[in-house]
Amino acid sequence: MPPISNRVTSLPPYLFSVFQQKKKLLESQGVDVIDLGIGAPDLPTPAFIIDQLAKEAKKPANHVYSSYNGCQEFRQAVAGFYNRTYQVELDPDTEILALIGSKEGLAHMATAVLNPGETALVPDPGYPVYRSAVHLAGGTTTYLPLDAADNYRPLFDHVSKADWNNASLMFLNYPGNPTAATVDRSVFDEAVTFAKKHNVALLHDAAYSALTYDGYQAPSVLESNGAKDIAVEFGSLSKSFNMTGWRIGYVAGNRELIKALSIVKSNTDTSQFLPVQKAGAAALMSDFSAVKENIAVYEKRMSIMLEALRELGIKVAKPRGTFFIWAPVPEGITSSAFAERMLEEAGVIITPGIAFGPSGDKYFRISLSVGEERLREAAERMKVLNSKER
Repeated sequence: MPPISNRVTSLPPYLFSVFQQKKKLLESQGVDVIDLGIGAPDLPTPAFIIDQLAKEAKKPANHVYSSYNGCQEFRQAVAGFYNRTYQVELDPDTEILALIGSKEGLAHMATAVLNPGETALVPDPGYPVYRSAVHLAGGTTTYLPLDAADNYRPLFDHVSKADWNNASLMFLNYPGNPTAATVDRSVFDEAVTFAKKHNVALLHDAAYSALTYDGYQAPSVLESNGAKDIAVEFGSLSKSFNMTGWRIGYVAGNRELIKALSIVKSNTDTSQFLPVQKAGAAALMSDFSAVKENIAVYEKRMSIMLEALRELGIKVAKPRGTFFIWAPVPEGITSSAFAERMLEEAGVIITPGIAFGPSGDKYFRISLSVGEERLREAAERMKVLNSKER
């Protein structure tokens, strides 16, 4: 058997891949499985983006390597987006970097910042990739508690002095995965203050920033005074423009952090295929009407599932962002056991909250990534399972 690093062998299996394996097994046995687990939009990529890709792919000049930091057209489109949306000025050459999806950038940034043994503050509950990225970079995770009673606002002052002193990195994510929590700019103002006081790099994952409801606009951390001294923000076209498989995203903000990330990336990849970047630029320079159409679809789906949950006695307020619902599990059962029962007895995949950190064990996450008919079917199966329990 060939040698495998301890960092890899000690990394737990990625939970979503485990559920996909169980899904395949059940489907091979003839079970109709409805997958409300993975956060991947089922809606098609807008036609104008596909047309732009096809146009750019026909140009031989676009078949060469991209520059390591991404093509100028894409970086300028990101800068234009920030200027229009947040009135934030960014230098496309030094303060923006193209990514092969924001997940890749977040993972590589941990390597760019952390020395072995140093601490990263990771929200609990939070996206599991933050923890795995820290682990693979040789760092250690300290949980940053979130206040469930105050819409999952970070409790910065609950982190010990020793943990702050050993920390080099802090992750934030709003609108949040899995909680769907949203915040106002004051949270980022406070985060920047703490990060500068303790000299901790602040990484904000803004993958869901464009998917918001009822007039709410998610703020950018880069709007906060002094943010560019210590912070970067990761953006993705996966959720807003249904471009998950295209693998295109960006990071913007502090130029030293971006330079460090570019060094890691230039030694591991050569950026994204140029036509994909240029199609992404077209998306960012659009009027975002396609995103608004997506939001309308998700709102209808959300209404269906929220009503179904209420009928089950599970009360959840309508989220102001993401396409997730974060709901409490029934009394007397863990999130893992509840998710197992839902899959094995109802053929419905939900994500147990424990996958996102210790404080998530009383919750489960639903992704609104299937059509209305399938959502209604999933709701009916949940009701049947609930009635059997009674």
